[in-house]
Amino acid sequence: MRYVIIDIETTGGNPKNSKITEIAIYKMEDDQLIDEFISLVNPEMPIPAFIVKLTGINDRMVENAPTFPEIAKKIIEFTEDCIFVAHNVGFDYSMVRAEFKSLGYTYTRPTLCTVKLGRLIIPGHASYSLGNITRDLGIRIDGRHRAGGDALATVHLFKHLYSINHQLIENQITYTKGSKELHPALDYDSVAELPNKVGVYILYNEFNQIIYIGKSKHIRKRVTQHLGNTKTKKGSKMRTEIARIEIELTGSEVVALLRESQLIKQHKPIYNRTLRKNLFPFGLFSIENEGEYLHLQIANLSRTPDFPHTVFTTQKEAESFLFEKVKEFNLCQKLSHLYQSTDACFSYQIKECNGACVGVESIETYNQRVTQFLATLHFSEDNFYVIEQGRTKNEKALICIQNNTFKGMNFVPYYVLQKPVHEWIEFITIEKEDKNAKQIIQSYLRQNTRPNVVYY
Repeated sequence: MRYVIIDIETTGGNPKNSKITEIAIYKMEDDQLIDEFISLVNPEMPIPAFIVKLTGINDRMVENAPTFPEIAKKIIEFTEDCIFVAHNVGFDYSMVRAEFKSLGYTYTRPTLCTVKLGRLIIPGHASYSLGNITRDLGIRIDGRHRAGGDALATVHLFKHLYSINHQLIENQITYTKGSKELHPALDYDSVAELPNKVGVYILYNEFNQIIYIGKSKHIRKRVTQHLGNTKTKKGSKMRTEIARIEIELTGSEVVALLRESQLIKQHKPIYNRTLRKNLFPFGLFSIENEGEYLHLQIANLSRTPDFPHTVFTTQKEAESFLFEKVKEFNLCQKLSHLYQSTDACFSYQIKECNGACVGVESIETYNQRVTQFLATLHFSEDNFYVIEQGRTKNEKALICIQNNTFKGMNFVPYYVLQKPVHEWIEFITIEKEDKNAKQIIQSYLRQNTRPNVVYY
């Protein structure tokens, strides 16, 4: 999850008649600092003497600084898809919103207050003002009452709190009620209560229609990303329509993928169009001409009627996998279409290829290794169960493959696994034959080096 730790200096304490004179923003990925933006701001009004005395920022210092409208776009982009964090966040957030409001723009971000977090996570301190709490914790502030110094001290405070209880921090995220970007019927407290566990989430609109189905290893984190997504036209539109959220915990990612695929096929949500077309758009194919070397090639499934040996979610994933297997089975990069050349492939030049690309290695010997590799991509047996983690400690998930096709799955109590394997089928919810389900399981077995599999 991404956070932006923000501190501002202003000409006064009232958003209605005050302006920002300095802003500092530190961006964090969970508890790791990844970027920063700090700037003086020309408030286009005189800075009162008592503010000059407090902050040290005077009219001369901001004379050539950018005005807020000149950095507004940068602030929007820098804080996009992030949680707005500040010490006494109500003040900083209201001031930033007021500046944007004067430009005719409604600025909204989920918020977190480190004063509130401090009281919850490290209770018992006499004061939670930035100066006092950082002094108690041994955090040094270089540049007190300057945006950069105070914001950086808040970063260290946030990291300290995160190390103690990051789960509570995520539960305290507040979504701006009444925001034009989010649906007014959405229960913001229910979002904060979503578990950060693996499963499927279902998004509904105000008419109780399913508009999107997804899976995630961290449900609350993923839903929060949807609510803050303004990067795409589709994402911006969808977030305004989310009125209700339901979840199904699955215990494991492969079960979540299978359940997601089932639900998408069943309900055909409007925002799942891409997934409905194909969960795995890329495949690995073999090209065989009699008496010639076997070629391997990654291709988009929409461009060929042939059936692939295995499938991938992205071309990058496919190429990375094939590079790894070419090295493992001592295959040729050129004949695997990973290296473009009219001569020998690069691996031959460094003696990692036996020379099939230039006819040095015999066709029979080379093709035998290709065949061995391809055999690893298919189910080694026609009938087996995959045993996965269940939703609780007292159950397991059973996935059934029968006659080389996906038969179904279910969650079962432990005692079922003590029964003879031929009786397990009684506990399986039978599904229609599903090509995507088979592809999901193949992908899972390909990536999992030690799956829990029982053959029958």
